[in-house]
Amino acid sequence: MTAFIDRARISVRGGDGGDGAVAWRREKYVPKGGPAGGDGGDGGSVILEVDEGLSTLLDFRYRHEHHAKAGEHGANKDRYGKHGQDIVLRVPAGTMVFDDATSNLLADLRAHGERFVAARGGKGGRGNIHFATPTDRAPRHFERGRPGQERVVRLELKLLADVGLVGFPNVGKSSFIARVSAARPKIADYPFTTLIPNLGVVQLPGERSLVLADIPGLIEGAHAGAGLGHQFLRHLERTRVLVHILEISQIPGRTPLRDYLALRHELVLYDPRLAGRSEILVLNKVDLPATRKRLTRLKKVFAHRGLRLLGISAATGEGVGQVLEAAFAALSKARQEQESETRQKNHEMGHELVRGKL
Repeated sequence: MTAFIDRARISVRGGDGGDGAVAWRREKYVPKGGPAGGDGGDGGSVILEVDEGLSTLLDFRYRHEHHAKAGEHGANKDRYGKHGQDIVLRVPAGTMVFDDATSNLLADLRAHGERFVAARGGKGGRGNIHFATPTDRAPRHFERGRPGQERVVRLELKLLADVGLVGFPNVGKSSFIARVSAARPKIADYPFTTLIPNLGVVQLPGERSLVLADIPGLIEGAHAGAGLGHQFLRHLERTRVLVHILEISQIPGRTPLRDYLALRHELVLYDPRLAGRSEILVLNKVDLPATRKRLTRLKKVFAHRGLRLLGISAATGEGVGQVLEAAFAALSKARQEQESETRQKNHEMGHELVRGKL
């Protein structure tokens, strides 16, 4: 299995610009040919480009320095130096680029083919052909190439998923995503937690689709670093719908309602904005007689708190379609609300512009 790497720190440096040249025309019958020094070439840049075929930052795990080539110096006979070649580094969609020294966000790369110049190459210097004047027809002036930009950037990947699957270890998140998509996470019968996030695309009738992310390692205290949750909770920040997968645990003190309240508390402590996400509550493993027997009573317990509980079996597929339809409906509503908010903001900004003109 390919390692999942969602953070990287790399040094990037653009190539230096080439120096301009000081040269003279040397042609027969032209004793005073004048300046003929060409410009130096621009240095290459280091560019980050989104490749939707990538899902991790694994390529940056072992190679931390990326330096573009310098531009060539100018030459005689008005010859310009060759530009240094750019370096294009491919990154997955959802990569955020930070300046490591200041922690300022430089770019948020989401769309396939989107580019960001992480380190710009230096501009080439001018040769003496540019410095001739009526009073100085034989200039010996030239410009040196400018140095390329150099800095350390921090890359952080946040999965671009519509729906996030959350729940305690071994409740069936991996089985659920394997049931509804082509994702094939590791699944075990013993208490086991997925060690990497899994991303799956779900196709629904009517040419509809949504992207699911299984977020591993969520236990009580995850927001503070317990388990693996602190490493992966940020992948929920871009989701619009949360599906809580619950179970009837054999561990004393754990109930589906307590699990839900505990995990919701962890999410809110990590990022209060997650409290506003649409939620779908699911009790898994209803194919087990003991779980099915308690489903009706548990629905009433959740309903007493104004919560709707659905029953499914990730193993057999029972009830899974209902959950996906509920998730798509919640996602559509969230998108409409966001579009409405955007239109309202644009409308208000338009009014402000008009007032400014008046």
